[in-house]
Amino acid sequence: MSTKVADQILQRLREWGVEQVFGYPGDGINGLLAAWGRAENQPRFVQARHEEMSALEAVGYAKFSGRLGVCVATSGPGAIHLLNGLYDAKLDHVPMLAIVGQTHRTAMGGSYQQEVDLHSLFKDVASDFVETVNVPEQLPNVLDRAIRTAYARRAPTAVIIPGDVQELDYSAPTHEFKMVPSSLDRGSWTTVPSQESLERAAEVLNSGDRTAILIGQGAAGARAEVERIAELLGAGVAKALLGKDALSDELPYVTGSIGLLGTRPSYELMRDCDTLLTIGSSFPYAQFLPEFGKARGVQIDLDPHMVGMRYPYEVNLVGDAQATLERLIPMLDGNRGREWYDTVCANVTRWREVMGRRAELSADPINPEYVAHALDPLLPDNAIVTSDSGSTANWYARHLTMRPGMRSSLSGTLATMGCAVPYAIGAKFAHPDRPVIALVGDGAMQMNGLAEMITAAKYRDQWEDPRLVVGLWNNRDLNQVTWELRAMGGAPSFLPSQELPDVQYAAFARSLGLTGIRVEKPEDVETAWRAGLAADGPTVIEFLTDPAVPPIPPHATWDQMESTASSILKGDADRGSVIRQGLKAKVQEFLPGRDKK
Repeated sequence: MSTKVADQILQRLREWGVEQVFGYPGDGINGLLAAWGRAENQPRFVQARHEEMSALEAVGYAKFSGRLGVCVATSGPGAIHLLNGLYDAKLDHVPMLAIVGQTHRTAMGGSYQQEVDLHSLFKDVASDFVETVNVPEQLPNVLDRAIRTAYARRAPTAVIIPGDVQELDYSAPTHEFKMVPSSLDRGSWTTVPSQESLERAAEVLNSGDRTAILIGQGAAGARAEVERIAELLGAGVAKALLGKDALSDELPYVTGSIGLLGTRPSYELMRDCDTLLTIGSSFPYAQFLPEFGKARGVQIDLDPHMVGMRYPYEVNLVGDAQATLERLIPMLDGNRGREWYDTVCANVTRWREVMGRRAELSADPINPEYVAHALDPLLPDNAIVTSDSGSTANWYARHLTMRPGMRSSLSGTLATMGCAVPYAIGAKFAHPDRPVIALVGDGAMQMNGLAEMITAAKYRDQWEDPRLVVGLWNNRDLNQVTWELRAMGGAPSFLPSQELPDVQYAAFARSLGLTGIRVEKPEDVETAWRAGLAADGPTVIEFLTDPAVPPIPPHATWDQMESTASSILKGDADRGSVIRQGLKAKVQEFLPGRDKK
């Protein structure tokens, strides 16, 4: 039997080392599906419940494996559904390839069923490379270039294949005019700055006495070097959320997350420093960085397109974080006093004590901070944690201690709802031998998570370690937006938009043959987490949490962090009045510009 174009596509994916493709079937990719049957499901086709979930699962797979994420969808609506996941990859700099079906060439331009201008659709999200395969000889070049570009640019790319082309006999490009042959190898390289740039950066860093370091996901491959430079400079290290797992939180000078979901020590680190070193991060919120003109700055980033933004850095070093730091460290003077370092470490210790006390405050029925706080010491050393967007991300950012060997991520720049469960499924395919924990709000679970638990049930037997624990904060409220309305709009809450239906999440999990646990009292929280982490398959743990616990911003003072929580969580008769009338004033007092001390 002759080799079809669809057969060649799967063959080329295998040659690139692609082991799974996340997708959903449709007649626009029938040729590919038939080829999968002939290829005995190699690479493995992972069937999600929705194309958006396929894309987000591919993002999760790519984030936690360091390899290309691949998703596939049919023409028209299937292609459209991929967009949210592809934008998540684009904004978080994740290598992705989307393979998309298209209407037969003979019908193009005829307003045919599911005919969509896919080049226009993908020209932004896959701006680095999007191409349609019109004749067999375009392969393998188009596919190879899409994969190489995805890796090189750390971005999504798209290959569009009309249905009739998928079923054509494959013929390779020949040694002729206007043919484009191709090759598999993409090679490897290391980018380093010039010696002159390194010397200028060293001068800036040596001039300061109070150094702050901000790291993102680009620093993940340079853990030892980041530790070395932090100790050499006596610096504190704050982490953008995408860099939460880039350095251990057990180090005494690691101040934790930065930004509105960040910590008070990170806020003070940036407020009081005289020197800023940013490594592998495009953290966008300038208001949480040092005041302009107060600190001298150096940035290190692999992508020249991403340097020089966010802050008026004096030196922008374009290079791999590890290779750049290896060259920079010998140029630095480590003879500094201990006062700044000791202050940073003392602030970190105090923060942990405050977070512990906040988690212990009573609430109705369960304090949402306590749910995350109780999980923290129970996390296995090899755990992978995913967080959804929303108020859950506050508790993820502030209460979970990343230790060496742990991995974690969330939708950092797009901040899309509904990513945690598909991320977790992608992580399970990337590391089937590791436990994965997804932290999800009830809004995100209703949006995407419930359906994807069906996917988890379908594939549970293919994972060596079958544990996929979904911790769900059930407060019947779209809580993050509710707090934004209260704090910024002055409204207590617009119930028609914010109130959620009461869903029996644990019972739904049990209906799929999974473990489902409903927790209604704080004394049962730790036991439930232990049960989920000991289960022999996917688990949904539904915690009934209090929607009135505020995600206090980091520029609230130490005293405000504790006293406001206490006043809001009184639990007495005037609770409703506090929420409806007092929250605007209480939260707005935290919103003005940076306090002086």
